[in-house]
Amino acid sequence: MNRPPPVDTAHHPHLSGVFAPQRDEVDVRGLRVDGVLPDDLHGTYLRNGPNPRFDPIGTYVYPLDGDAMVHRIDLGDDGLRYTNRFVRTPCVVAEERAGRALWAGITDPYLPPAEEVGPDLAGTIRELPDINVIRHAGSLFALAESAPPYTLGSDLETLARDTFDGALPVGITAHPKVDPATGEMVVFCYVFEAPYLTWAVIAADGTVTREPTPVDGADRPLMIHDMALTSRYAVLVLAPLVFDPSALFSGGSPLTWHPDSGTRIALIPRDGGPVRWHTTDTFWMWHTANAFDRDDGAVVLDYVEWTYPGGFAEVDEPNRSTLQRAVITDTGVTRAPSADGAMEFPRIDDRAVTGRHRTVATIGRSGTADLVAGDADALRWFDVDNGAETTWRAPELSVGEPCFLPSSSGGAGYWGTFATDRADLTSRFVILPADDPGAGPVAQIHVPLRVPAGLHGTWIPRT
Repeated sequence: MNRPPPVDTAHHPHLSGVFAPQRDEVDVRGLRVDGVLPDDLHGTYLRNGPNPRFDPIGTYVYPLDGDAMVHRIDLGDDGLRYTNRFVRTPCVVAEERAGRALWAGITDPYLPPAEEVGPDLAGTIRELPDINVIRHAGSLFALAESAPPYTLGSDLETLARDTFDGALPVGITAHPKVDPATGEMVVFCYVFEAPYLTWAVIAADGTVTREPTPVDGADRPLMIHDMALTSRYAVLVLAPLVFDPSALFSGGSPLTWHPDSGTRIALIPRDGGPVRWHTTDTFWMWHTANAFDRDDGAVVLDYVEWTYPGGFAEVDEPNRSTLQRAVITDTGVTRAPSADGAMEFPRIDDRAVTGRHRTVATIGRSGTADLVAGDADALRWFDVDNGAETTWRAPELSVGEPCFLPSSSGGAGYWGTFATDRADLTSRFVILPADDPGAGPVAQIHVPLRVPAGLHGTWIPRT
């Protein structure tokens, strides 16, 4: 198969403007601040996202394509520091040697031959640890979609592809969940062949205490992006977006939407008991906010619900998003919207994972700007107890996923995210007070280069 042509980056909405790849790597101290940095905020924010090392060839589908670049803001005793680094997988290293892209996008059937990439990498697909970044058991992981993560060093240098001493050879999800009470990290992984879906547990010390365990009842290869965790269950939402990798070679899509199948929810007992399955009306979900157990045995799940997976379904009706609450009992699933309007990337204070939470933050749209898919110009906060909503609108900015930043003194804390000015394409890290986020940032840390609009991040408090 011939090498495909380059993608027209200048006219691709997710390769230009605020999404344009950043090719420079820097490590800069002494950053400028507008406003006043909180004196009870100490730690490090990291964010991952797709960022092609070289101009792509064949196809480029955001957010599934693109090499990983991790960005870091460190609020340390010696001042402010910004660092960014590519995650250097073997694919990235090979392309850096060649000085150009060698792998096509994931929806393109082209795979590089041995004469271009050597026998070890010939015929392989590109590794994409570009979705999320977390720390667990002292290790920093750049996470991919159902693949082994890459560990990063203290300067964000790429250390190794991590299979957890061979216990998780196929990989883990990009959205593992850590139980604050036990320190356990619960993960899942989907594959194209039976058993299709497994789950596993990594203890607080990094050892795998439950090796990949098939989820009984998973009967076909589905894309499952996120999960939730309660004290008793791992919660997985199986929407009918079905994988067929062979379709690529006949010019079709590797993912097909089957809305007549319904959406299934699996409650997987963390003690290893039988899986509880429930089927409800068809919907699509990218991300959960949180889940918890009720005293009556029900499981409550908050998440952002979509009518269908945009970009992967041929549907004429508008695609609507809502912040949704599902209550799952022995008799079925009840779903009710908490709020609607354009939103994604739901986050809570991660210290409340598995327990009752009150506030869910998301990105949103002010309605004053014409934005491409995946972009946002507002942050929204929802009180799921009383229905109150707060919004911070910044139509001049492209804003990313909100992340909760705890106060070191026990105060209300803060929310933080990267934001980029649409006019001059300069970026900053904005810090908003959790007790009044609609008032806008108390501080904006200016970074020395543009941070492309991206995906998920984490806050690591300094202890």
